[in-house]
Amino acid sequence: MKKIFFIPTVLIVLLTACTKDLEQLPITDKELSKFLTTEIEVEEYVVSTYASLQTNGLYGLYLPAMGEIPSDNTYDEVPANDGAIYGDMDEFKTIPQNGMIADNWRASYVTIQRCNVVLNRIENVPFRIAITKNARMGEMKFIRALIYFNLVQLYGDIPLAIDETKDPNFYFGKGRQLVAEIYNQITKDLTEAIQVLPTTTTQAGRVIKTAAQALLGKVYLTQKKFTDAKIQLDAVIASNAHSLLPSTADIFSLTNENNREIIFAIQFASGVNSNTEGSIMYQQFAPTGLISGAKGHNLPTRELYNKYTITDTRRGNYIALTTGNVPFNNKLKRPTVPADGGSDIVVLRFADIVLMQAEVETELGNITIAQAALNRIRNRAALANTTATTQIQLRDAIELERRLELVGEGYRWFDLLRTGKAITTMNAWFTAENKLITVTPKFLLFPIPQNQIDTDPTIKQNEGYN
Repeated sequence: MKKIFFIPTVLIVLLTACTKDLEQLPITDKELSKFLTTEIEVEEYVVSTYASLQTNGLYGLYLPAMGEIPSDNTYDEVPANDGAIYGDMDEFKTIPQNGMIADNWRASYVTIQRCNVVLNRIENVPFRIAITKNARMGEMKFIRALIYFNLVQLYGDIPLAIDETKDPNFYFGKGRQLVAEIYNQITKDLTEAIQVLPTTTTQAGRVIKTAAQALLGKVYLTQKKFTDAKIQLDAVIASNAHSLLPSTADIFSLTNENNREIIFAIQFASGVNSNTEGSIMYQQFAPTGLISGAKGHNLPTRELYNKYTITDTRRGNYIALTTGNVPFNNKLKRPTVPADGGSDIVVLRFADIVLMQAEVETELGNITIAQAALNRIRNRAALANTTATTQIQLRDAIELERRLELVGEGYRWFDLLRTGKAITTMNAWFTAENKLITVTPKFLLFPIPQNQIDTDPTIKQNEGYN
C-alpha cells in the first residue's frame, strides 16, 4: 500500500427524538460512546486522526502559510482577496475575527481530541500484536505534540487538554495554561512516543521513531536547550534511516515522494476518489493567471528569489518564475485538476535536521562540526563551502541557508521567533520595500480567535488585540 488515504470513517452522531424509532442510528454511522472497542475500530479512528491533518486549518492549506507569510519569505499578491485573511497576516493587521486563525484553532483542537480519544480507550482494546498497539499510541502522542508545538508558537499560552472531552462543559472556565506547561506536555508526549514507535513502516505517511526524535530536537532547539537538542538530532542522523538526496530536483518530485530525505509528510494524491484526496494548495499558492482559479497567496518574495545565486540548483527547483517573472513555489507540483494537487506537504525532512545540527553545534561552540553540516546543504546545491568562521558569522550563514533550503515549508516565521529576530528583520524588510508597516512585540503572537473568547470568557485575549 503506497499511501494512507485519509478518508474519515468515524462520525459522532448526536440525536434527540421523542420516539424510540427516531433514535435509531443510521447503520453507516457509529456512535462514539459505543466505538473503539476493537482493533479494527481503533485503526479506523487513528486513520481519521491522520485525516484531520489534511484539513484546511492545518496542513491542507493554512498552517504552512502561517509559518511563512508573516515573514520576509512570502507575501500575498492581492491582499484584499479571500476576505483579506492572508493579506492582513502579511501586513500585520490580523484581527481576532480572521477566518484563518479561527480554522487553525478549531482544526487543531479537533485533532487533539481525536488523539485523546484513542489514547483514552486503546489500553482496554485487545490487539493481535502488542507492538502495533504501542505504535498507535506513539503515533497519537506524536500528532498531539506536533499540534501543541504549532499552537504554542503561534498563540503563546493556550488551553491544554490531554484527556478525552466527553463533556465540553468540563473545560469551560479553565482558561489558558502557561507556555512552560505546554512545552512540558510536548516533551513528555514525544519522549514516550520515541520509546514505542517503530524504526520503519511499510505504509507511507505513518509516524516513525525518527520523526519523534526530529520533532523533539526542534522543540529543544526552540527552547534553547542545545545539548538536549543535539542528542535528539544526532540520534536521527546516526539512525541512517534518512539522507540528503543527491539532487535538489528529486526531493519534491511526484514520482519520488516519501524518499529517504522525507521524515514525515502529510499525504495527498490527485485523481483518487473523484479528486477528493488532492490538495488545493497549489491553486491557492500560485500567482494569478498561472493556473485556473489561482489566488496568489503566500508567494515567494522577489527579495528571497534574488538571494539564490545563478549556480544554486535550488533556483528553479525550489522557486521558479512565471513567464511574467513572478516567483512561485515549485516544491508544489502543478496538478491536472487545479484543486486536486498531488504534492505531499512535508512536515519534517532531513535537510532541516542537518541545518538544525549546524545551528546547535554553533551555539555549543563546535565551529568545525557546524561548518561541515552547513556545507552538506550548500554542496548539495552546487555551492562552495561556507566562508563563515566565527559563531556570529555562522549564525547569519545558517539563517540564510534555512531560507534558501526550506522556503515554502512553513519554517521561516518560527525561525525568526526562535532566534529573536522577528521584529528587527521584518521592520528592516518593510523599510526596504518602502512599506509603512511597523512590527511591534504585540505581533509576535497571533490573536486568540474571537469565537473562542466569546464561548469561554476565561480565555483571555493576547495583549494588544483587545
